[in-house]
Amino acid sequence: MVSCISYTQHSISGTFSPAEDFSWLIAYRLKTGTQVYVVDTSIKDGNFKLDFPKDAIAGTYRLVYAVPQEEFYFDVLYNGKEDIELTFNMDQGVQFLTSQENILFNTYFNKFNELQQQLIGYYTKGTNNEEAYYQILNEYVNIQKDFEVKTEGLLANEFVKANKMYVPKEVESIQDYIGNIKASYFKYLDLKNPTLQASGYLTDKLANYVFTSLPLSEQTKQDTEKIMQENVDTVFKKLDGTTETYKFHVFYTLWTQSSGTQYNDLAEYIYTSYLKTSSEAANNKEILDNIAIYNRLRIGVKAPEIEWSKGKESKKLSTLDGYENYLLVFWSSTCGHCLKELPELHKTIGDYTKLKVIAIGLENDDFSWKLESEKLTHFEHVISLGKWTSTYAKLYDIQATPSYFILNKNKEIIAKPETYNAVLTALKD
Repeated sequence: MVSCISYTQHSISGTFSPAEDFSWLIAYRLKTGTQVYVVDTSIKDGNFKLDFPKDAIAGTYRLVYAVPQEEFYFDVLYNGKEDIELTFNMDQGVQFLTSQENILFNTYFNKFNELQQQLIGYYTKGTNNEEAYYQILNEYVNIQKDFEVKTEGLLANEFVKANKMYVPKEVESIQDYIGNIKASYFKYLDLKNPTLQASGYLTDKLANYVFTSLPLSEQTKQDTEKIMQENVDTVFKKLDGTTETYKFHVFYTLWTQSSGTQYNDLAEYIYTSYLKTSSEAANNKEILDNIAIYNRLRIGVKAPEIEWSKGKESKKLSTLDGYENYLLVFWSSTCGHCLKELPELHKTIGDYTKLKVIAIGLENDDFSWKLESEKLTHFEHVISLGKWTSTYAKLYDIQATPSYFILNKNKEIIAKPETYNAVLTALKD
């Protein structure tokens, strides 16, 4: 179905509001594990029209309306047989005015989510009204059958069938219900389906399994992450037979969500067990390098080692002692902001007797660095020649100067303030 080709030109048109907040729109076609640019247009006074190429391939398309692109978008189903009209509002989201595909798709999932909330409400309220329980289940069964028929021959049908859920035959406790949902989670989910792979639906569905298929009993964060790791292993087994490209895409998505929610043990597990060892790893070196940087510099880990000489004495960050906090400042003697902020920091340092500042100069040579660093006598000074390509610039992924890292007494990173004022606020806290 994904490979079907349209030979008639169709369009997506509509309005964005408030009109003054939007100026452009880009359409990408989602492919397995990636996306490709198709067409773009301006939004004038809130109105837009995207004319798709005559040979546009049917599938899921991502409409991006702001940056960062991974946050400001919505997806539409384009089957190459109909024009699509829609309205979009930042508060209400997207509403389809025409498009059998998208109206049926959205109506089905809205009804499904509403019934899910009703079932959750039944369990959380602790009611014994079995009639209400069976009414919810029967309504779901009827909606599922109805929309499987209504979407026959449409792209939406693939998603409706994949979303079919476990339905109890009799009243179950919430513990049994959740256990059965997890046990049957993949029953109707075809992970090899190209239509599902080339959409956000399938990766969202897999992420939902990893992060929400958990016991009801209260767990420690460590125990929760252990169960999530087991869920990741299950996803890996279910992905058997899919391409290495798609597997990498799924696990990178899971890693991104894990790291973004501070499930660092889980993120490390996904990286070590699946991403780093993937046969696709060589083709995704930039992604893996970025993950390695995140792991090296995330909050809570020990700061990478820094070594320098002071006279005849060799020093290391790891062996410094006697302070509650350490502040790493990456600067340059040719940086105007640095020459303004570091003297101010030097004046302020006396207010923090349990703080040690290590100033790492990213320089092309040591001439001006010596002149400027000699003015900052309360700092420990380190020079890293090569500036942006120098050892410590790369080790700490420095993209601008000055850059700051605050460490605790164990040399663990506890904050990465982006401004001088943020440094002072963090130190006061």
